Amino acid sequence: MAIANSAHFWVSRLGGNDPASPVGDNNTAWTLTSGIGGSAVTNAWRITDQTWKQTVANDDNDLTIVVGLSYVTAPSNDEVLLALDNGTHRVEVRADGGLEKVKLVGATTVTTIDLDLNMTDESSVPSLLRLTLASDGTANLYMQEIIEDDDAIQHYISVTGSASSSQGTYFGNNTGSVDWYSVYYTSYGAYSPDEMDMSDWVTNSLIRTGINIVNILKASKRFYLKTHVTPAAVIYGYDLSSQAMISRVHPPSVHVVAQKIDSPDFLTLAGARTDQRYSINIYVTTRGTDYKNAYRMGMSVMGEVFDELYTRTGLEGGVDSLTGYDARLDSKVDDDEVICVHVLTLTYMKKIRMFLRKV
Repeated sequence: MAIANSAHFWVSRLGGNDPASPVGDNNTAWTLTSGIGGSAVTNAWRITDQTWKQTVANDDNDLTIVVGLSYVTAPSNDEVLLALDNGTHRVEVRADGGLEKVKLVGATTVTTIDLDLNMTDESSVPSLLRLTLASDGTANLYMQEIIEDDDAIQHYISVTGSASSSQGTYFGNNTGSVDWYSVYYTSYGAYSPDEMDMSDWVTNSLIRTGINIVNILKASKRFYLKTHVTPAAVIYGYDLSSQAMISRVHPPSVHVVAQKIDSPDFLTLAGARTDQRYSINIYVTTRGTDYKNAYRMGMSVMGEVFDELYTRTGLEGGVDSLTGYDARLDSKVDDDEVICVHVLTLTYMKKIRMFLRKV
């Protein structure tokens, strides 16, 4: 799946309120399909016997639901907590009868790692689960919005969906007692945490701007970017320490960072739309015993980065524009210096709709 574009949003957003009465504009209500046991408690909608449904159209083939939940008492084994059914494939998240794991069920079944579903750990928080179903039947379950752990090991589980049985999107439980803190659903795509965040602000700033630039540079066909800088060396710069930039990623490398975001003026009453400006820093790192060669190589890579982004980003006039740039070129100041880091800063302006955020 690609990163969510500016027209895609969470079509239903619950913050612990009654699913039949969501708060805010452009927020679709859920339909109760079974049960009567549901009520508001502090910060959550507590369900003892309810299943809620969103209708899925025939052309809605890629689906995502994100929920924050905790168990008051554990649902029975194989109780369906979440289900996505696009009319061709179906995938479900089911309880396993205990307090630590859930199961992802499609054509096969995979069980998660241990979760703190009843919030007994120290400083515990509700479990955040993201279930996606793509048109080809691929289904993923992400836990706590983590794609890879600290050891770069895949943190989510996957199955292929089973045959469709009842088209729609579902959440709830008919046994046990579960607190549902948040439920976010979209029919616009099967989005991973790096493709669409629960917060529209994060989606616009980190994902549509920073991570999107990483993906564009990885796919570039320009000479230095495709032959000298490996795809693994074009990354979002969560860690800009010297250890990360030199030892963990072999130069030449490109680190992209959303460094500054501001909105000096809200252009409409109540802030329904805003102009937001994004400063994106791009660090091009090269290494060489001859510093001149490292400097020139860094310039060549930076030039291709600029050309690629100038021709492929910020092109929607009045909506998403590239408004300026600044380049800072490194120089050798120490006899033993062998690393060159050039920094390119691009400034983008986006017009953001603010009325899709309320829950």
